[in-house]
Amino acid sequence: MSAQFPVARPRRLRRTAAMRRMVSGTRLHPAELVLPLFVKEGIGEPNPIGSMPGVFQHTRDSLRKAAHEAAEAGVGGLILFGVPAVKDARGSAADDPDGIIQQAVADVVADVGDALVVMTDTCLDEFTDHGHCGILTPGGEVDNDATLERYAAAAVSQARAGSQVIAPSGMMDGQVAAIRAALDADGFEQIPILAYSVKYASAFYGPFREAAECAPQFGDRDAYQQDAAGPVGEALREVRLDLDEGADGVMVKPALAYLDILRQVREAVDVPVAAYQVSGEYAMIEAAAANGWIDRDRAIMESLVAIRRAGADMILTYWATEVAKKLQ
Repeated sequence: MSAQFPVARPRRLRRTAAMRRMVSGTRLHPAELVLPLFVKEGIGEPNPIGSMPGVFQHTRDSLRKAAHEAAEAGVGGLILFGVPAVKDARGSAADDPDGIIQQAVADVVADVGDALVVMTDTCLDEFTDHGHCGILTPGGEVDNDATLERYAAAAVSQARAGSQVIAPSGMMDGQVAAIRAALDADGFEQIPILAYSVKYASAFYGPFREAAECAPQFGDRDAYQQDAAGPVGEALREVRLDLDEGADGVMVKPALAYLDILRQVREAVDVPVAAYQVSGEYAMIEAAAANGWIDRDRAIMESLVAIRRAGADMILTYWATEVAKKLQ
């Protein structure tokens, strides 16, 4: 070809690692990562989760150690999930001032609350004996409005314990408004709400249900979580409703199977957008790597970059501390 018409060569900018790093269009930072942690009442030592290698049900002491490690690595936040010793139909432990989640929040906030953000989930499934996310009707369906009262009580209890962000994940209609009103009435106007606005009824939650001991004892959660094949407009409507009710940030869950939804949410809103790289996503990579089928480290980083590129400002991931150390 004539020298008057030189051929464009994008590969010139990919030749070396230093060059690729310099022109990278998507960057990860430790402060964008949020580490989910489980704490269980009544155990004497950390209990490994079989389906999630490297993840544990923590004691209060081991939780504090994990929180310190995350803070030292520069992780941006933690989100805590509690597993009580006793569960009942109304999830009484969720708002017990002496409950495991309240004690754990107080511990972690006292230790590292100035170094990272301590968040709590307000769903009831970890606390109910039936494993559903709310109060049941006599017919076995989740009672939306009765459940809102429990979410509001749990949120206030967590805020009193020191939670710095309330993250409702139950997908009840009106949950953000109910929690916002309850927090404000109790003097917690400054506590933000990160709403699980777009949470799908996904097959990728299985290992989490082992970790939180919250698998439904009957039926499923399809009636209140979103349909994986549902219209995109439904996801955006859920986001708008939560923002209208006072949410300060919104979340898409799971992450990798819904990157298209994540992108559309990012383009539709001007608040922080989080994405949860859920337990099944974690387990798949760990299992494939353990079998020698993939390069573990590259797969982890590639998956996180994909979520970040799709528009997530924050990524909830069980690899948060490990990845943060590598990014330092």
